[in-house]
Amino acid sequence: MKSTIPDTGVPIAPPAQDGGDHQGDRQKASLHGEILLRLRDYVVEGNIPDGARVPERQLCEMFGISRTPLREALKVLAAEGLIELLPNRGARVRQLSQRDLEELFDVMAGLESLAGRLACEAITDEEITAIEQLHYEMYGHYLHRDMHGYFQANQRIHESIVAAARNETLKTAYANFAGRIRRVRYSANFARKRQRWAEAMREHEAILDALRRRAASELSDILFQHLRNKRTAAIEHLAEPQEDAPAAP
Repeated sequence: MKSTIPDTGVPIAPPAQDGGDHQGDRQKASLHGEILLRLRDYVVEGNIPDGARVPERQLCEMFGISRTPLREALKVLAAEGLIELLPNRGARVRQLSQRDLEELFDVMAGLESLAGRLACEAITDEEITAIEQLHYEMYGHYLHRDMHGYFQANQRIHESIVAAARNETLKTAYANFAGRIRRVRYSANFARKRQRWAEAMREHEAILDALRRRAASELSDILFQHLRNKRTAAIEHLAEPQEDAPAAP
């Protein structure tokens, strides 16, 4: 298969500005969403060690917010499985064992495999074009070694394939498990025993190619193996000495 990736990424468009009534409610919702996004990224990108307490006071100062909106955001992350709320003791980052990772990634591999097969039956040309744009954005971030931007585009690609499957039960199950491994899925790109980041980029080329051709069985197999490879890298990274693990770019 000949690579179709361009030399540069497609710029990410800024969100459209919206006006109208209920401006105060919208601003409040927007602020809540921004806090949630920033906090989620902060946890996912490994800024708080596995099993460590969430430093609420420090985060409030960093984000310039009070305890109330921070704790509302923490409740959402707890529902996603990224953190654990401790009765009267704050919160801590959820720590997953090797067995936890094996089981979670196997379930995710099955869900994404099914999503790929169903998506090939229902996806529109417009949806494929949108996924292509995300793929090029992701590759642009890869070229610039921007792991944050890369990971955001990467997750949107996987979520878009799941959405294209047109199966709400599958979508709900996927969302329930995705949050629990989002952090380790991010860190797996830094596994030292393999060039996982480059390997993942090549796998995404194959994913896009199979999706364009609506090759259901092929895409199903590629996505399953993609998650299996991610599982192996995540376990390898988990076993690496913390002080020797490469820092995120």
